[in-house]
Amino acid sequence: MAAALRALGVSLTDSGDDWLITGLVPGAPPAAPAVDLGNAGTVARFLPPVAALLAGDVTFDGDPRIRERPIRPLLAALRSLGAVVDGDAFPVTVRGRGALPGGTVSVDASGSSQLVSGLLLTGPLMTDGLTVRHEGPPLPSRPHVEMTVAMMRASGVSVEVGPDRWVVRPGTYAPLDLTVEPDLSSAAPFLAAAAVTGGTVTVAGWPSSTTQPGAALPALLERMGASYDLSPEGLTLRGPGTLAGLDADLRDAPEVAPVLAALCCVASSPSRLRGIAHLRLQETDRLRALATELTALGARVTETDDGLAITPGPLRGGTFHTYDDHRLAMAAAVLGLVVPGLSVENVETVGKTMPDFTERWATMLG
Repeated sequence: MAAALRALGVSLTDSGDDWLITGLVPGAPPAAPAVDLGNAGTVARFLPPVAALLAGDVTFDGDPRIRERPIRPLLAALRSLGAVVDGDAFPVTVRGRGALPGGTVSVDASGSSQLVSGLLLTGPLMTDGLTVRHEGPPLPSRPHVEMTVAMMRASGVSVEVGPDRWVVRPGTYAPLDLTVEPDLSSAAPFLAAAAVTGGTVTVAGWPSSTTQPGAALPALLERMGASYDLSPEGLTLRGPGTLAGLDADLRDAPEVAPVLAALCCVASSPSRLRGIAHLRLQETDRLRALATELTALGARVTETDDGLAITPGPLRGGTFHTYDDHRLAMAAAVLGLVVPGLSVENVETVGKTMPDFTERWATMLG
């Protein structure tokens, strides 16, 4: 994301854990003619609307998988708002003309809530503001849109929210100093480590109040038999002697599904994970990958219309293929704590969200 923002012309410097960002002025020329998306869906959905406000052409492209991920509804929405866009799948060229008229647009964001967030973030800088309506199957990861709205409001932007409707008034973003919360979804494997081993782990800095969907994880693990408490030191989770199966709708927190699927394979009863059909469109088809890899280890995991049905079984070692997906690598690491001889292929793919994951994992175990 930082590299892509710099390519658009944002001044962004980092020192340790701190970042200093000086934003763009609409109508400025892009710093570079091309943006490399890698396999980052967030970058792919947040930055084309920004490029439409610049004065110049920007081409977006990335890994082969990014060319398969849902972007067409966003591009159609941008065109209806006055943008000039070449292509309906990556590579895509946004021909910025320095401004966007804005107005009202409908978008089917059932493939990713980021299709809504990407539009909303640019909305206040459109001449007439922006009204977005989601039309289609239920919106996944809705708390992420709520997080987007909260951040916009904290920066002085007016956003009105109704059922599947968001109205952004024209305005400007006020600069602010911000402390970024820990990524609670990425805490999943560490909490799951305690759950699967009957151990105890504390995640420091866990917020007492948050819009992050990953905050649902402790309660989900409690339903499987774990216990937890929140203190000034962080969130401490204690694993049970035996994990219970889980029947849960994860539509609002789909990022934790791979780790929970791994836990369900060593539970004492079958599980059903629901509301996550859109995981087929992530870094890989996560439902197919999980069903394939977990079944190969000895569980019985089948795809349903909107998720996974999991029946535990005696697990055996082997190679867990990660499909260049950071969440699959983390799920495999959890199973590796209780399945002798389990090897995680290409664990370096965790670098997308946590480059020091293996070091943190070793420190926790130590």
